[in-house]
Amino acid sequence: MYARLSAVLFPVVAILFVGSLLWGYQEHQEKNAILIKAENQYQRAFHDLNHLMNRLQNELGQTLAVSSASHGMQRKGLVNVWRLTSQAQNEINQLPLAMLPFNNAETFLARMSDFAYRVSIRDLTKQPLTKSELKTLKSLYEKASQINQDLGKIQDQVIANRIRWMDIETMLANQNSTHDNSIIDGLRTVEKQVSEYPELDWGPSAMSASQLLSTEGLSGKTYSEEEIREKAKQFLGSGPQVKFTVQENGANSNYRTYSVVAENESGQQVHLSYTRKGGQLLWYMNPRPVQSRKLNFDTARNKAANFLARHQYLNMTPVTYDEYDHVAVFSFAAVKNGVRIYPDKVTVRVALDNGEIVGLQATEHVLGTPILDPGKPKISREQAAKGLNPDFRVQNYTLAVIKNDSGEPVLCHEFQGKINGSSYRIYMNATTGLEESIEQIPDQAKALYRIVK
Repeated sequence: MYARLSAVLFPVVAILFVGSLLWGYQEHQEKNAILIKAENQYQRAFHDLNHLMNRLQNELGQTLAVSSASHGMQRKGLVNVWRLTSQAQNEINQLPLAMLPFNNAETFLARMSDFAYRVSIRDLTKQPLTKSELKTLKSLYEKASQINQDLGKIQDQVIANRIRWMDIETMLANQNSTHDNSIIDGLRTVEKQVSEYPELDWGPSAMSASQLLSTEGLSGKTYSEEEIREKAKQFLGSGPQVKFTVQENGANSNYRTYSVVAENESGQQVHLSYTRKGGQLLWYMNPRPVQSRKLNFDTARNKAANFLARHQYLNMTPVTYDEYDHVAVFSFAAVKNGVRIYPDKVTVRVALDNGEIVGLQATEHVLGTPILDPGKPKISREQAAKGLNPDFRVQNYTLAVIKNDSGEPVLCHEFQGKINGSSYRIYMNATTGLEESIEQIPDQAKALYRIVK
């Protein structure tokens, strides 16, 4: 009996054993293939980064070498700088540096890219490079040269010692590793040197971006935690059953705020954020799920408009609309002297099951630079319309202030209409008559543009 049982089981066990060996071998081969592919990707990204940084230094040098009157060559060089820095950022993101602080180097490249883009898109024949911008370009050239030298040393070590980036990733994960970490030290040296560079003059666009995230310019007194708690209670209209928790943020920065969490007896929470100076509400969020859609577009819009009026967000008109997960999202822009001020904007979220306001975003309205007078157009509506595509069918029109690519407010003629089966908003500069910007209107927002004149 045992002999017959062994005769049956032995081949089965043998087949299973051989199968497990084959499976293990296949898994090992697949794992090796994945590791090789990842290593090749890392090596390509690093060597491409070195190549791009060399080209970037050359482009900066060539841009500085041409005559100050060679606006075309200057613009071409700056466009190439913008393109190369964007590609370099992409290569850095593909390296296994998640556990290695490299934020300063990435930020430096991002700001260089933004600087080159902002300068290259303007008409250099009318607005040539300023002395400050030329000084910035010279500093960028010198810094790019230093970064190239440091990256070149790392590249030489990678090639000479056949260093694998997979090993570097392991060393980053294992802080107690005793292996040679000269590559990690080299990258940290680059990061340290970039952090020690003196602050450059990146131009007004960079300044406006930093000002947007500052609460220091707000008027009014400094609010305490208890005063913010009372403001949150008034905003929510909550009874004594709600528990409020207030926490101060950014104590050592120029963006000082309070975070408020209001929790009821069932554990449901809503979140709010207020500025410490001035006590202004930046945003409010009620993350409750909305299971159904019962309200129509007009009702939701009226709910949003009435909410803003109750909370003293006055003279605002709806300008964009979106809808997802049974929540309607309206953006409202301020209106002054009949002109829409798009940089002064708030966004309201309306639950479509019962019309409850479940979200407010007012950061741009609170922290943006106030536009007290939008000004008068130097070019008439009729003159501006001549610059439109002849096939563009205008449906609505208004004057509007938008931010141009340099982050500066610009008065424009806004034409809303259709072409090629799609709806657009086209902004024509009210001073030059040239196209300043164009935006496609999503299908779900068309109802809004039929009623907003």
